[in-house]
Amino acid sequence: MEDRFQVGVITSTHGVRGEVKVYPTTDDVKRFKRLKEIILDMGKEELVLEIEGVKFFKQFVILKFKGIDDINDVEKFRQKSLFVTRKNAVRLSKDEYFIADLMGLKVVDEAEQEIGVLKDVLETGANDVYEITMTDGRELLLPAIKECVLKVDIENGYIQIHILDGLLD
Repeated sequence: MEDRFQVGVITSTHGVRGEVKVYPTTDDVKRFKRLKEIILDMGKEELVLEIEGVKFFKQFVILKFKGIDDINDVEKFRQKSLFVTRKNAVRLSKDEYFIADLMGLKVVDEAEQEIGVLKDVLETGANDVYEITMTDGRELLLPAIKECVLKVDIENGYIQIHILDGLLD
């Protein structure tokens, strides 16, 4: 399981006082208001930054980090990813999972026969869609609904599914 989750990418600086514009990669953009610190991945090193201020502008989040007060200090953060630890991640409801924890899980049918591996989760509007690479090389797009996803067992590394008639045609 992942120890940290990406919540955004710094797109540019904002103003001259050290603020950055962040494109959020989280479902809950308001979560930034509750965060005290964030991990900035600089490639070769990671910085833990304390959040001093949060504003929202269109689809972006504007962050101000404590102790960083100049545009020149944040210029090098451009196009860098922001992460939170699992401890600081949003709380999930029953039958909700982090996409990062689902990726790569073995996929089995009702008879517990392996049919493939979860390659990706596509977020549509109505429901997510699991992109499964089947053992025979075909791709299966499976709606993540109760009729199709019977069991998710992250600890044992598998998802049990039911394939509705017509999905393999």
